[in-house]
Amino acid sequence: MIYDYTVKTRTGEDLKLSDMKGKVIMIVNTATGCGFTPQYAPIEQLYRDYHDKGLEIIDIPCNQFGTQAPGSDDEIHEFCVTKYNTTFPQMKKSDVNGENELPLYTYLKSQKGFEGFEEHQYKELLEKKFSETDPKWNKKPDIKWNFTKFIVDREGNVVARFEPTADMSKVESCIKSLL
Repeated sequence: MIYDYTVKTRTGEDLKLSDMKGKVIMIVNTATGCGFTPQYAPIEQLYRDYHDKGLEIIDIPCNQFGTQAPGSDDEIHEFCVTKYNTTFPQMKKSDVNGENELPLYTYLKSQKGFEGFEEHQYKELLEKKFSETDPKWNKKPDIKWNFTKFIVDREGNVVARFEPTADMSKVESCIKSLL
């Protein structure tokens, strides 16, 4: 269950997901130097619009995709606050795939696997990149790129996974339906 997991805040404190019982949670792996980085703006807007209604956002910077989050936790935070005026909490930079992946991500991927990219300007580029290195890339639940979002309902169920190519209005509709 989602509430069994703990993640480290950017300052090194434990954030117990059990403390978020009864909330809708969006968990997203982010990067500061990615083509999807402008998604920080609509994510912040979601936080401002729905936090008082029960939305929590867990932002987990990750440097596994094109080394697009190279800075320290403090540098990443400063970038987000300065460029996107973010107010939602950021966690410690972590891996979301592989032998050092956060146990939380092992669980999330077991609940909602990869179902494909939506139409987007980067769809073909991403698909070509992955198929060149692994012909079965689209059959694996791994996180494919920065800004993959998982939505957790008020009971702790992982109800949706949105790839970075998903329209943010679909993410918002999902969240609104759960609040």
